[in-house]
Amino acid sequence: MAKGFETRTMLIGYARVSTEEQDTALQRDALLAAGCERLFEETASGSRIDRLELQAALEFARSDDTIVVWKLDRLARSLSQLIQTVEALERRGVGIRSLTETIDSTTAGGKLIFHIFGALAEFERSVIRERTREGLMAARRRGRVGGRPRALSEADITVARTLLADPSIPVAEIARRLNVSPATFYRHLRGGRSAPPSG
Repeated sequence: MAKGFETRTMLIGYARVSTEEQDTALQRDALLAAGCERLFEETASGSRIDRLELQAALEFARSDDTIVVWKLDRLARSLSQLIQTVEALERRGVGIRSLTETIDSTTAGGKLIFHIFGALAEFERSVIRERTREGLMAARRRGRVGGRPRALSEADITVARTLLADPSIPVAEIARRLNVSPATFYRHLRGGRSAPPSG
């Protein structure tokens, strides 16, 4: 930074709702109360990658600014997507703050939480890769290289029920994480989120 030139940091709010029947008033009020000077708002599904206002907010942010959201699921719909966004902003010196979860990547505690998230995401990817390799090896030993989707193990079903408890994670995303088709997922957990908690 040049001598005598002072850069002022800014809180930049991002609000999103999924349908036209919803509005961003609650999020907007919370973001303004938190001190956001610039707001970006849109109606778009969280699964879409072409969220124009989110892209505009991310591009508007400068080093030492902080993107503020009401909840982390406004920013991303999967852990891996969230980690990618946080890491991309971190490389530019931009922070992320969630008002509901009280997580702030500009603080030591917030950085630790996002590092833990990143480790969990990598662990999840490793487990899926290992499960896929083991499944392929078992299929080869049986003389098969494809065919009907494999059944979910008891451990998979336990993981699935845990993920189902989080309404922000779509069923299709859970099935993808378990490396099965949605049809196979529903065959083992009939009713999806409406299924009994055990069985």
